Amino acid sequence: MKLQMVDVVGQYRTIKQDVDAAVHRVLDSGQFIMGPDVGELECEVAGYLGTRFAVACASGTDALQIAMMALGIGPGDEVITTPFTFVATAETIGLLGARPVYVDIDPRTYNIDPSGIERAITPHTKAIIPVHLYGQPADMDPLMEIARRRGVTVIEDAAQAFGASYRGRKVCTIGQIGCISFFPSKNLGCFGDGGMMTTSDERLAEQMRVVAAHGSRVRYYHEVLGVNSRLDTLQAAILRVKLKHLDAWNARRRWAASRYTALLEGTPVTTPSVSPDGEHIFHQYTLRVPKRDGLAAHLKGRGIPHAVYYPVCLHLQKAFAMSGFHEGDFPVAEQAAREVISLPMHSELTEEQLVTFADAIKAFYGAR
Repeated sequence: MKLQMVDVVGQYRTIKQDVDAAVHRVLDSGQFIMGPDVGELECEVAGYLGTRFAVACASGTDALQIAMMALGIGPGDEVITTPFTFVATAETIGLLGARPVYVDIDPRTYNIDPSGIERAITPHTKAIIPVHLYGQPADMDPLMEIARRRGVTVIEDAAQAFGASYRGRKVCTIGQIGCISFFPSKNLGCFGDGGMMTTSDERLAEQMRVVAAHGSRVRYYHEVLGVNSRLDTLQAAILRVKLKHLDAWNARRRWAASRYTALLEGTPVTTPSVSPDGEHIFHQYTLRVPKRDGLAAHLKGRGIPHAVYYPVCLHLQKAFAMSGFHEGDFPVAEQAAREVISLPMHSELTEEQLVTFADAIKAFYGAR
């Protein structure tokens, strides 16, 4: 039995005929950059989510940066986000010369705690970036109420949550802009890098499209400083095939998560909390555990894939030392960083594999 954290090859085999046909269609066309499949994918993603516009780009990281560039965020501005996420969320803020301002997380969901947002807003605050971490939507209604009242734009970082929903609304449709990653390991992943921005604001959609194309609407005429960020046609064609299967794959992930939770009952680990307000799509199945490093060594010795997302909070990273935050500033996030560990999670998991992973954890803790 081959054990993997993410089985992208196994998933490909289930749709190989359709993917291969889509790839050969693009190869035969010779339209490798901005071919028809890119626009078709944008329309299909917008339709799936229920948003008016979708703008493709080269990665989820680019999506965040382009969104902020379209909003004019730059030096002297502040953007509120979570300290417990992948570096791209804050990295893009810093690259634009703005300052990331962190708010601690909810200990159950690992997402930004809306109760701390209002205190973090200053006259320099231009945006809030909630991250729907591990596939669970952030608590968006109180966050959006604060943002509306204070006149702050909300950019949803849905890199790990494409297909998740909050109170009946898909993520990427609640804030002014949604940002998506199509990295291969994501629930909807391409065979390289890829990303997308979504919005129902026509002006913002056009501005993001301009920024992503070297600041240009007409070739060789540049209105603003932009970037070169394009989703290539091959990736768009592959994503169009995979989008048709996304809901079924996400349902399979939820099944696997429910089995993990049942199998780990009676152990000292804390299984994921699922908010009643949202539909979790389990990009990761993340536990809080005692003796995390010992467990990790035990799993490694048994050949069990695992990962820690994320071992060092952003405010404690060397790259953000200039931000002025220190250890102890965000104790809930810091404790999570010491305790979390993620188990394999993908749409191809079998009952036998899930039992193997759970038994390895039980063996470490001496549970039955």
